Amino acid sequence: MFSYNLNHLNELEAESIFVIREVAAQFERPVLLFSGGKDSIITSYLAQKAFYPAKIPFALMHIDTGHNFEETIAFRDQWVDKLKVKLIVRSVQSSIDKGRVVEEKGPMASRNSLQTITLLDAIEEFRFDAAIGGARRDEEKARAKERFFSHRDEFGQWEPKNQRPELWTLFNGRKNHGEHFRIFPLSNWTELDIWNYIQRENLDLPSIYFAHKRKVFRRQNSIYAFADFMQLLPEEKTEELTVRFRTIGDMTCTGAMESQAHDIKSIIAELLTSRLTERGTRIDDQRSESAMEDRKKQGYFLALVNSLIS
Repeated sequence: MFSYNLNHLNELEAESIFVIREVAAQFERPVLLFSGGKDSIITSYLAQKAFYPAKIPFALMHIDTGHNFEETIAFRDQWVDKLKVKLIVRSVQSSIDKGRVVEEKGPMASRNSLQTITLLDAIEEFRFDAAIGGARRDEEKARAKERFFSHRDEFGQWEPKNQRPELWTLFNGRKNHGEHFRIFPLSNWTELDIWNYIQRENLDLPSIYFAHKRKVFRRQNSIYAFADFMQLLPEEKTEELTVRFRTIGDMTCTGAMESQAHDIKSIIAELLTSRLTERGTRIDDQRSESAMEDRKKQGYFLALVNSLIS
């Protein structure tokens, strides 16, 4: 029988809260990036713990692709109301309308990569100097290279060879004008840690994390939720399956898995036997061997080139 060390969760929680408090101490205008997914939910929950009984001293910001799951958006609004924090929403559709980015066309089109320019425009608009995210090192090989304090240059680019050393609990938040940091308090958590913490703290989640019937279609050996804005290939057809989602993003690139896990206990049991990685069904990660790292390195330049072409 699998035995989980709950003291390990206490250590992870304390480490994450320490990082979040360091952000408040070192930066003038931080923001917490919120997608409505389990990792950003836990990050915001830890921020609440970090400053209790005071309120979270910074806003939450959601970059809305316009192709999000309805359940995620509904949960986002309920969660923000529960935390009593300010929510900033900036949309990819607005960036498209302004000609800042060019929308992809065809059945394989996705707005996921277009979020880059919308996010960086928002960071410049509000002069944020730190953006707290819920990324974890175990999710993907490019994320494994991230530090807790991940430096971004004036173009929003990430250069893995130019990151600051982090010795013990010393974090260097010094930066030049126009630069900012991405902060990852959950860096050392695993997917199993996340679910055990959710179970321990009895946290609410969007319903799509649990098994439910949904209209879907199959593509590239993966299952995707169908929506009216999505184009199917000639050989593809919709069907109804009982599925759940392990990770939540833009509907066009977020895969589901067939599952009967209707509660957290059964999800944890399922994870212990699964051979599929958490992001194994994300189309955006499959575009190349280094898809995630390329997006992180390109930062602003990819979006800038797209806007110039338009």
